[in-house]
Amino acid sequence: MLIRRNTSTALRRYARLECSGLWRESESAERREVVVFFRESSLILADPRSDQPLTHWSLPAVQRMNDGVPAIYGPGGGDEGETLEIEETAMIDALETVHGAIRAARPHPGRLRNALLGTGLILVVVAAFFVPGAIRSHTIEVVPQATRTKLGDLALTEMLHLTGAPCSAPLGRAATETLATRVFGAASVKIMVMRSGLTHPVHLPNRQILVPASLVEQQDGPEAVAGAALTEGMLSTLEDPLRPLLEYAGFFATLRLLTTGELPEGALDGYAEFLADSAAKGVSGDVLLSRFAAARIPLTPYLRSMGAGSDQTAALMAADPYRDGAKPPILTDNEWISLSNICR
Repeated sequence: MLIRRNTSTALRRYARLECSGLWRESESAERREVVVFFRESSLILADPRSDQPLTHWSLPAVQRMNDGVPAIYGPGGGDEGETLEIEETAMIDALETVHGAIRAARPHPGRLRNALLGTGLILVVVAAFFVPGAIRSHTIEVVPQATRTKLGDLALTEMLHLTGAPCSAPLGRAATETLATRVFGAASVKIMVMRSGLTHPVHLPNRQILVPASLVEQQDGPEAVAGAALTEGMLSTLEDPLRPLLEYAGFFATLRLLTTGELPEGALDGYAEFLADSAAKGVSGDVLLSRFAAARIPLTPYLRSMGAGSDQTAALMAADPYRDGAKPPILTDNEWISLSNICR
């Protein structure tokens, strides 16, 4: 099978599927090899030598005629004898995903509530073919907290392939919980220090913030680490962490999540590298000043730790209310020592 992707794997959104197949135009015709193109609303069957389209099949009308492999399909609509055989499992899975959603959306006779739900889901599925962002936004809105937690765990598992396990010295872990409570007012935010693989902090679904060990080890106090955690927390409210995850997983994976509550196996392969290689996102200067002041965290140490040197950064440092004054307490000396030794 051929999958035409964006030249940058890290920026992939969704794939356009192609595979070979055997098409029989009528019951009396010989089977011939074709290339099958999966498009937004149809299957296109084309000559493999010239790519000249031979016929179009409407996706909602395509019917599977057997349970085995190769899978045999018909175009529906009473076209007697016309068939298409496909052996490529990725194409079969794509067709099954779409038709599974359509089957789930069909109302049960006599049940008005199910009829309304089915109609709504069909409209969502149809809209998704034309506006992939719509299905992604809808999924983010309706995904339950249990599923969000599961996706956060999947994202963390993928990160651990790159970073290794979080640093876990017991007193250091206790210090991260104290830091989370100090910064966010809740220990439910998880701050994890990662030994390798990251050059800047990242955040994951389910309120998880990953901080590179280098950020902790190069500081004389907790202010920069607290600032990094606060900034990642702000970023997670400006854009739901599920959005970049689902954009990376792609349209068909998002549709599978919406209809089954599960992502396909391997949908997040490489997501850790994608996050690690992505440029660290920023927050506007006015928002930074306001939020850091409200949280009683000095802004200057964080800006210095990020290596920022623009005129705007200098202006923010000059406006930092704690730049030259006494620093508000974040951790005790013993807690900071425990945090700075969390990876030892």
